[in-house]
Amino acid sequence: MWTPEIRHVASRKYAGQWREITGPAPVKMSKRRSAALTGAQGISLAQKLLRERLCHQKLPDQPVGLDSQYKYLLELLRRTAVHGESNSVLIVGPRGSGKTMLLGCVLRELMSLKEAQKNVLLVELNGLLQTDDKIALKEITRQLHLENVVGDKVFGSFAENLAFLLEALKKGDKSSSRPVLFVLDEFDLFAHHKNQTLLYNLLDVSQSAQTPVAVLGLTCRLDVLELLEKRVKSRFSHRQIHLFSSLSFAQYLDVVRAQLSLPPDFPDPKFSDEWNHSVTKLCEDKTVEEILRRNFNGSKDFRSLHSLLFLAVSRVSVSHSTLREADLIEAWRLISVDSKANVLHGLSILELCLIIAMKHLNDTYDGEPFNFQMVHNEFKKFIQRKSHSIHKFEKPVVMKAFEHLLQLELVRPVDSGVCKVQREYQLMRLMLEHGQVMEALQKYPQCPTDVKQWALSAFG
Repeated sequence: MWTPEIRHVASRKYAGQWREITGPAPVKMSKRRSAALTGAQGISLAQKLLRERLCHQKLPDQPVGLDSQYKYLLELLRRTAVHGESNSVLIVGPRGSGKTMLLGCVLRELMSLKEAQKNVLLVELNGLLQTDDKIALKEITRQLHLENVVGDKVFGSFAENLAFLLEALKKGDKSSSRPVLFVLDEFDLFAHHKNQTLLYNLLDVSQSAQTPVAVLGLTCRLDVLELLEKRVKSRFSHRQIHLFSSLSFAQYLDVVRAQLSLPPDFPDPKFSDEWNHSVTKLCEDKTVEEILRRNFNGSKDFRSLHSLLFLAVSRVSVSHSTLREADLIEAWRLISVDSKANVLHGLSILELCLIIAMKHLNDTYDGEPFNFQMVHNEFKKFIQRKSHSIHKFEKPVVMKAFEHLLQLELVRPVDSGVCKVQREYQLMRLMLEHGQVMEALQKYPQCPTDVKQWALSAFG
């Protein structure tokens, strides 16, 4: 019986004879297979890494271009967390300007302080979720883990309930309370709550010296203070941090390169070098630069950029293992597709005819608004004089088609003030352009010729 040691010696002894019989081919084939698998695995790994990067954005080490705002907010919250000083502040900026990112970076830095780690409590509310004060109070109770403390107690007012919650956060020696940071995302929506009770009580507590509280509001409305009642506004500190993007196109291109490049520790260095070289060449391509510039001019929001790059990365495959100009072009085509044009492609012939009738009315009356009765009369004229392919529809059917266009927001009612009129006579406006309708007619399967000719006479 052969032991592993004897088997090992025998394999070494007869290795030369075995090579003479079989030749070196099996070893070389396995290397080739290994190389092919490594190439496919490299593409798969690169795609996985880039998709995670583009979909699950991590906080940067330091917010780019927001140094002064970062230092100001950090110092403000540090005074609450360490020294027990109450504050209130609004972070104002357009969507995608970095409000949440700035706050996230500040909170990360704050929680790294030894004094704040086991002391500070964070309560996050969102105006889209907490639509009234009752829901907001339940969420505050849940996030502070005070459900058992509240129990079945009945409170006379919101203020009493909130005061009880904050009182429950007293430390063991009952001399001081734990600092609480209230983050109110979509701050302007809280101003629509009845009597603005939540805002009033939070800002009132932030002014008192009893409990250290910081109220941070995030909003994209510049006129947010005008929404506040006088009693609420008087309790707000009127501190505001404004974020406006000062990003240049050159910096935008640098972000694109950084987002698409593979890291130095990528498992396959050769594939990584080839990929990064292709990304550099891609960013220098004039067509790609034009696409990125159009995206930059449309929105400096990095979320739209990540959507564009994600679609481009998804097109990489074993057949073409690097990003190409065609990938960005196709991604841009998909991301910039006209939603209204897509809706038009699914309309019936009757609905398209009503849109053409509306365009005729716009031309006849120099863009003045129209009503359903006028559209119906125009459509009847077309049926009687020019059309032989479309049968006559009953008025309720035409009305149903008109209402469907209204639901799709292709037609918009004109604000007619206080007086109410019958739906047949309510004034409307067409929300479509010439190119959108003509494209829909060209792509419409088996569209009657007389309808196309009628459209040309209206849109010509």
